[in-house]
Amino acid sequence: MRTIRRGGEYEIEIKKSRFICAMARVDDEEAARAFIAERRKEHWNATHNCTAYVLGEDGGVQRSSDDGEPAGTAGIPMLEVLRHRRITDTVAVVTRYFGGTKLGAGGLIRAYGNAVSAAVEEFGLLERRRLLVVDVYADYVLGGRLESDLRESALTVQDVAYEDRVRIEVALPEEELPDFGVRLAELTGGRAEFEVRGTTIVEVEPR
Repeated sequence: MRTIRRGGEYEIEIKKSRFICAMARVDDEEAARAFIAERRKEHWNATHNCTAYVLGEDGGVQRSSDDGEPAGTAGIPMLEVLRHRRITDTVAVVTRYFGGTKLGAGGLIRAYGNAVSAAVEEFGLLERRRLLVVDVYADYVLGGRLESDLRESALTVQDVAYEDRVRIEVALPEEELPDFGVRLAELTGGRAEFEVRGTTIVEVEPR
């Protein structure tokens, strides 16, 4: 799944109607609803404040609202953009100020979908990946050089602690664990140990 790089506001105009898409990163439904309430309060005099959000590591929580637009012409098209782009933990509110020209059902579907698409392009995306968290243990003699080698590799070094031995916390994809064990043995002559401690979510540039 992915999430937006940053929140913000982006406006498009279609046949004199203003469509202002505001997006934010959120962790739960409470935060999503709070953002929606804030936008509705700020734009209390708008014609409509339509909403969509997707939450959860697998995008399992999905909600949308047409806010008075014809059923299925606003919230669902907004939600479809988030689903199609595999975006989660994100809320979108499209505020419409009516410009005097009716768009019809097809026109509304395109307008609300395009407002969210354009905002996503403006704010950018980050890919979320679940990685293993691995603790690497080595003697102090090896620690400094090993830390340097690991940082120069494509791995993510998350933490280094100097305890009775040096502990280097590394995050890596599960499928790379066997190769990591071999490489670690080569770098240290078999004098370092590692153990998998859990998992973490990291955000990286989309591939």
